Parts: sequence; C-alpha cells; structure tokens
Amino acid sequence: MIEETNTENNLSVNPARPLARLAAARLPLLATALVLAFVTVNFSVPVLWSVLGFVFVLVVTATAPARMRSERLSSAAAHSRILWPDTGMKAVVSSLPHPAFLLDQRGITRFSNEAATAAFPQARPGDPLSMSIRTPRLRDALAAAQGMVTSRFEYRERSGAETVYVVTVQPVLHAAAAAPFILLLFEDVTERLATARMRADFVANASHELRTPLASLSGFIDTLQGPARSDPKAQDRFLAIMREQAERMRRLLDDLLSLSRLEMRVHQQPREHIDLAQIARRVVDGLRPLAEHLEVEVTLDVPDEPVFVLGDADELHQVLENLAENGLKYGGAGKRLDVKLARQNLDGGAVVLASVRDWGPGIAPEHLPRLTERFYRVDVASSREKQGTGLGLAIVKHILTRHRGRLDIDSEQGAGATFTVRLPAADAPADRAVADEAQTPATAV
Repeated sequence: MIEETNTENNLSVNPARPLARLAAARLPLLATALVLAFVTVNFSVPVLWSVLGFVFVLVVTATAPARMRSERLSSAAAHSRILWPDTGMKAVVSSLPHPAFLLDQRGITRFSNEAATAAFPQARPGDPLSMSIRTPRLRDALAAAQGMVTSRFEYRERSGAETVYVVTVQPVLHAAAAAPFILLLFEDVTERLATARMRADFVANASHELRTPLASLSGFIDTLQGPARSDPKAQDRFLAIMREQAERMRRLLDDLLSLSRLEMRVHQQPREHIDLAQIARRVVDGLRPLAEHLEVEVTLDVPDEPVFVLGDADELHQVLENLAENGLKYGGAGKRLDVKLARQNLDGGAVVLASVRDWGPGIAPEHLPRLTERFYRVDVASSREKQGTGLGLAIVKHILTRHRGRLDIDSEQGAGATFTVRLPAADAPADRAVADEAQTPATAV
C-alpha cells in the first residue's frame, strides 16, 4: 500500500535540553531582579522608572523565542493532523473491495489500499495523484471536494486492455483534522458496460436478422396478391423463396430459444455420465449425407473404449454437431474433415479433448477472438447463403461454460482451422448399463 512516513515522530529528544533552555531563559530575569532591587534602594523614582522600562524590554526579548517555538510546534501539529490519516481511517480504506486513495487538501496521496496499488502501480507516495491519473475531471473533482461537494466521473485506464472506472470523490471529515481528507474510490465497471453493450447489440442484431426475411415475405405476398395473381410460374418461384425465408426465421428463433435456455441454466452443471465417443460416432453418421453432397471426406478417430464426461447428452451432441457442420460448410473446400477424440492427463487432472479440423481456407487472425460472439460472421453473405444464423458458436460457448469446459480455436489462412473442445474427464459410472440407457439419441439442430 502507498503510505508516507510521518517524520514528526522521528525527532530525537534530549531530556537535558528543556532544563538548560529553562535556566537560560530565567537567568536574565534573575539578574534584572537583582539590579532592580539595588536601584530601588540607592536611587530616586525617575531612575526607577527607567530601570523598569528596561526590564520590560528585556523580559519581552527573553520570552519571544520560546513563544515563537511554541507557535511553530502548534502549527506543525495542526499540519500533521491535516496530512496524516489515523489508524481507523486506514483500516476502513484497506477493507474497501475497490481501489481507494486518501489524499490531503493539496491532492497528495497519503494512503491507498492494496487494490489501488495493484491497479495503479505508478502512483507513488507523496506525489500528487494527478501525476498518475491524468484527466481534467480529477482536478475539478478535487477542487469541489475542498468545498465539501461529492462528485463522480468516468475514467478510462488505457494501459494494456482498456479498463473503465467510475470514480467517486468524497470529502471525509475527521474530528482531529483541521481540514477534511479526500477519498477517491475507483469502481471497475468494464464488465458491466460490456454486458450492456452486448445486450444492446444482441437486440439490434436479432431485430435485423428477423426484419430481413419478414420484409421478403411481405413483399412476395404483395406480389402474389397483385401482379402475380394469375401467373402460376411466378407463384411457384415466389412460394419457394417464401418457404426458405420462413425456414430461416424458424432456425433463428430456435437458436435464440436455445441461448435463452442455456443462460438460465449456465450455473447448473450437468452430472450425468456421458460417453463422448458414442456421441461423436452419432454426429459423424448423421452428417454423412451432407458430407457426400459437398464431396467432403470425413475421418473419425475415437478410442474403442468409452470416454466418459459429466454432462448433458443432447447439449454435447449439439456442440459436436455444430462444429462438424461448420467445418463441412465453411471448410469444405479442403475436401476433408477430421474428427478426433482423446483422453489426456494434464497437470490439472484428466481431460477429454474433442477436435474438429477442416482443411479449408482458414480464418484470419483478427476474427478468431470474436468468433463466439452472437451474430458475428467472418463473411456475412457466405454465412446467410449457407443458412447460418450467426449463433452456432455462441451456443457452443454457452454449453461448454455450463459443462465447465472451453473452446480453443487455431487457424492459419490457407491451412484450415481446428476447433478443440476441452472437458473435464469423468470416471466410469458404477452402473454402466444405466449410463448407456441415459444416452438417448439426440436430434439434429
């Protein structure tokens, strides 16, 4: 934590010095008293008054340094109370879950908690915080805090990945301080803003995806009721297009419902023992007709013995089917698709790796981080032509999150792409027959 040492307590004190100073201060007074007594006895009244005036000046001169020292000590004590937060204030700031700083009236950092030190390592003790956090809004907020006004503003930290903070600047009164401290609390709202933006984008994209087929249906209906009323050939062509657009909307709504169900159950981890090797075989068998139509050779490499994971059979079937179908549609130019399943023992324990590799054109590096976003497409026209909704990989990501797994994507342009599912492995169930019966055949989605 950032904390500056109070040097007031480091002053060394010699016990003999106060006695020496007291004797030195009283010595002139004693001598003056003796002179006054002598004058009173031996001289007249005017001379006495002159001597009294001299004595007054001497007394004032002798006591002035002591008074000045006292005033300086009082000022230093007051200054110390302004600069240094006490133990109670430090304990409260240390317990805050967000980065927090305590500043004095000059805007100099006097204390910070561990979260602040980790988030802003460049903020050094004794320096103005404005040297580390450079924004005019901080200066305005500190000026307002001196007038006992609380303020809030948004600050974006752009060192590495951008982090967005909502900064609260709050004056803090203390009974022992001559002036209030200033508390700065940094609340990280990056994830909250990203979630809100994702929801807004989702609504906009879903509306756009539905609006396009609806507009087509509306236009063709008007045509059939008007110019094509008596044209059987045009009616057959338009009805075929309308059916295609209606099917597109059905697929989109099905995927949206799947996402909604997954989001509601994302924290409920399935506990059934599932043989992933058996599911991989079913997926490949179900996609044989599509592979033959696209003239793509599909190879399957799975162990002969069962490969168990804890999960939901239908959802895991959907994961492998989505990945394999994407490989056939978008990587079919390579005329080969490899599906592989293996169990490995890693440092974190046993895992099951299921990979789907195509030998197509590959994916540019800038697209890889965003492939699992909803409605994100590398090629919008190609995706719609192949009847894609833009939600397949988003569904895969949500299913794997529920199963405590993850999806890794490796690709090189011109050398195809590999999608690897990583799931925690499970031991064989006590009753293998019950586990086999639980794996009912999954329907294609």
